[in-house]
Amino acid sequence: MIGESVKPHADNNEVKPVAYWVNLLAISGFVAVAFAQVSNMILARANAGEVPPFSLACIRWAVIALGLSPFLIKSFQRSDFAKPLQWWPVFAAGFMGMFLCGAPVYIAAVSTTAINIALIMSLSPIVVLIISWLAGLEEIGRLQLLGVGLALLGALFIILRAGGPALSDSAALWADLLMVAAMFGWSGYTLLQSRAGPHLPFLGRVSLFAAVGALTSLPVAIQEAIVTPQRVFSWHALAMYLFAGVVPGILAYGGFAYLGSKFGSIRASLVLYVGPIASALLSFLLLGEPPGLVHLYGGAFILAGVWLCLRK
Repeated sequence: MIGESVKPHADNNEVKPVAYWVNLLAISGFVAVAFAQVSNMILARANAGEVPPFSLACIRWAVIALGLSPFLIKSFQRSDFAKPLQWWPVFAAGFMGMFLCGAPVYIAAVSTTAINIALIMSLSPIVVLIISWLAGLEEIGRLQLLGVGLALLGALFIILRAGGPALSDSAALWADLLMVAAMFGWSGYTLLQSRAGPHLPFLGRVSLFAAVGALTSLPVAIQEAIVTPQRVFSWHALAMYLFAGVVPGILAYGGFAYLGSKFGSIRASLVLYVGPIASALLSFLLLGEPPGLVHLYGGAFILAGVWLCLRK
């Protein structure tokens, strides 16, 4: 009896350190993916138009499409792959998520901060919820309505700079409004991406969407290359292309897919809450742009609203 009672106790002591390291590794994975995702916003602000926006977006999406193409090729090579691919939903998702949320981010970053970009993009789940509610796909309760109101109030607080002196800065205001348009594009992508090629794995779909983003950005990218070839073809531009394609691209999407496979898509979406904090930290450390009171108050409203809307 004593041996039987002591053995589980010993096993528990042996398991605890393992569980601790597993939890620590999981938290580190969430933080790493969040930092990888927001690094594109930091790059956009650091670049500030030095590399033309459509060229940067086009080559970035091309790198992502090629890097993730093995997942797509593997799907097409499967013997049980018999469902025809619906190309219009694929094109629509790629256009909204990769074109509308590609070059416009780099254009906006010339006049607004990476923290503003991150906070405005964090409104996307609210927009998805509202569209789903209007389409009859989702019900909204009182707490969710309160969350929507808080998030929108926080967005107005940030975009209008709380009525401060920056309100007169029309370039910053238009940049934030451009980010709102990009955020709506990403929301549309979020709604469509699982419905466009649902039989394909997540990373295979991303490869397709990225290819659409590269193709739709290509005409303007060619024009940029003709007008300013020295800015498009340089070692500095090459470094930007590779970083944008690999870190906030292949690694971020791959990391998110891995978190989803290990912890489920709902838990993986918690990366959303880490994003604005990661953006603020990187903005301060790398760009010398610390968050102001406007960001703290507006961000608190937005994140509280997102939490109320998604808490269930």
